[in-house]
Amino acid sequence: MEGLASVIGFSYLAIVLALSNGIVTVFGQAKIAVTAIESISRQPETASTVTTTMFISLAMAETQAIYGLLIAIILLFANPFIPIYLQYMS
Repeated sequence: MEGLASVIGFSYLAIVLALSNGIVTVFGQAKIAVTAIESISRQPETASTVTTTMFISLAMAETQAIYGLLIAIILLFANPFIPIYLQYMS
């Protein structure tokens, strides 16, 4: 059972890494928003174009965080590595 504990432990490590992806995404989204605000303050006439581009970029950045959350949920509740390990050990 020591090997099973290692598989579960490494799965939890992968969950932490996947969820830390969401934390890093917040900083990326803040950078996108700051850059858009600076761009609009320099050229107010391009506000609609910059705003549209900003929202598309924010959606793409948020997708990365959602994928990280999805991977963490799969590893937490439906861990595919445990059945593989148990099949290998039997």
